[in-house]
Amino acid sequence: MRPRLCVPLLALVLMLATRSLHAQQSDPFHPRRADSAASLESDTMPPLSGGVDPQVKSLDSVVYRLAPGSRLQLKTGKAGLFGFAGHTHVIRANQFQGEVVYYPRKPSSSHLEITVLTNSLEVLTPPDTAEIRKVTEAMRTQTLRTAEFHEIRVVSRQVVPTPDGFHIVAVMTLVGQTRELPIDVTARIGLDTLEAASTFAIKQTDFGIKPFRGGPGGTVKVADKVTFNIRAVAARVGRR
Repeated sequence: MRPRLCVPLLALVLMLATRSLHAQQSDPFHPRRADSAASLESDTMPPLSGGVDPQVKSLDSVVYRLAPGSRLQLKTGKAGLFGFAGHTHVIRANQFQGEVVYYPRKPSSSHLEITVLTNSLEVLTPPDTAEIRKVTEAMRTQTLRTAEFHEIRVVSRQVVPTPDGFHIVAVMTLVGQTRELPIDVTARIGLDTLEAASTFAIKQTDFGIKPFRGGPGGTVKVADKVTFNIRAVAARVGRR
């Protein structure tokens, strides 16, 4: 009897494993907190393929609003002779809002706006709790001055359709300074949801920010370049 039960049991195990994997992949935009810098940096998401649902093309316009499951992260690098003694830092935005207005018949008229509350930025790495507290304090009081500047805003000025999404010329407002920056976005536009992915970088000094420097004799320095990684889902809220 045991040999006969072996195959059905194996099939059941495989079926349950497949369902579990599908459940993990069903919401690729939901932020997952990592236990270490290494695990977070290796937490790669499947690439997003762009496209527009044919049903959308018949509409005049569609409004999508950013959903909480979106992931907005920043990553800082190390610099200086003793940069190896420091760490890269991954920072996550926990409170944000955004809206995309898409015009299917004239995509170049589409526009977006994203606002991040600076006080909601959370340092995820490295795993050392004391260092996280130190970096968080420096980020809020020295770098972003969150008591004075409560928001980071990104607003599109020009939208150019591409085969996989859009090339956007946007303006970012950070610590009271507004600068123009190019952003390439891969977008999958559906009737009820819009999914988008983008990675772009800025220089802190372009916004008048002096990159953090600390450690023994100031030998540990944060690089000027900061990389933004956005993987977003937005839900349809109406038409215009």
